[in-house]
Amino acid sequence: MSGKRNIQIIYKEIPQGFPEASKTFEIRKGTIVLENVVLKSDEVLVRTLYASVDPYMLSQMRDPAIKFYFGALIPGDVMEGGTIYEVIKSNNPNFVTGDVVVGYSKWEEYSVISVNFSDERQFKIPNAKNSPVPLSYFLGVLGMPGLTAYVGLHKICEPLTPGQTLFVSSASGAVGQVVGQYAKTLGLRVVGSAGDDEKVEYLIKELGFDAAFNYKKHEDFNTILKQTCPDGIDIYFENVGGKMLDAVIQNCNSFARIPLCGMTSQYNRLSDQEPIYNLVTAIVKRLRLEGFIVFDESARYGADFTTTFTKLMKEGKIKYKETITNGIECLPDALVGLFEGKNFGKGLVKIADL
Repeated sequence: MSGKRNIQIIYKEIPQGFPEASKTFEIRKGTIVLENVVLKSDEVLVRTLYASVDPYMLSQMRDPAIKFYFGALIPGDVMEGGTIYEVIKSNNPNFVTGDVVVGYSKWEEYSVISVNFSDERQFKIPNAKNSPVPLSYFLGVLGMPGLTAYVGLHKICEPLTPGQTLFVSSASGAVGQVVGQYAKTLGLRVVGSAGDDEKVEYLIKELGFDAAFNYKKHEDFNTILKQTCPDGIDIYFENVGGKMLDAVIQNCNSFARIPLCGMTSQYNRLSDQEPIYNLVTAIVKRLRLEGFIVFDESARYGADFTTTFTKLMKEGKIKYKETITNGIECLPDALVGLFEGKNFGKGLVKIADL
């Protein structure tokens, strides 16, 4: 029996700062004989179709001694993250050959995984071969990033009052672009920040943001926020942390809500994080700052999210930008590119056709 190629992306060492493709990762070539794979109870053999690259992955590559809400990868491990995979062989009563699943698995072309169907990160794509939307959307606007936007706004930011101002950082990213568009459908005034002029133009001209700015052109975030949010900020959807959060707090209205979704400026310095200097202002203004992990809320919000966003996409009220590269060997560069600002929208690597 001939073996199938099975390339793996190995995590080599803890990065000092941001990861480097050749230094942090190894592309390991191997083979697998599918017919010889013996599955234990609840295991499935899968073929990876898409892999997602996300900011949180930097915090996976930390010193294991640093506590976080999920475990650290160990050098020598196969890298892992959000994926879409096809079930090739199953010894799990919840899955049959041919199922296409959004899940969490290793960066390799073929994997044996134990799937707990109660895991909120795993769900089947119904009728995947005839899906009316690209399969990649299930790792984006109809998956974890879209659900993150929905949960953050409804769990923490209500009442979502028409006419109030929402500011979202990393606004052209996987989550930010959805936050802004969904908020517009609810009648809010939406302002975003991004890292280059092309992305800023896209936010305004294509997605309908009321204002946006290139944060790299403004050393004084306080001033640009006063210009773009003249009536103050009622909701800040936080994706970056650091100096931006400090400046936002100064520009918040009383009783503003700040869902703490991510802090990409801090993921490479978890043991030496930038301080926030304006927290006394949070008391004076009675601000609500609350962190959340999207998978804690999937059972509560998942069904409403799917119904709402499917409808909005059919109506053309939510668009979704992706950067998709082809081939599993591209994964290290794709992840590094995310932190260098090269991705536009949701970053993905397509590994195989369905």
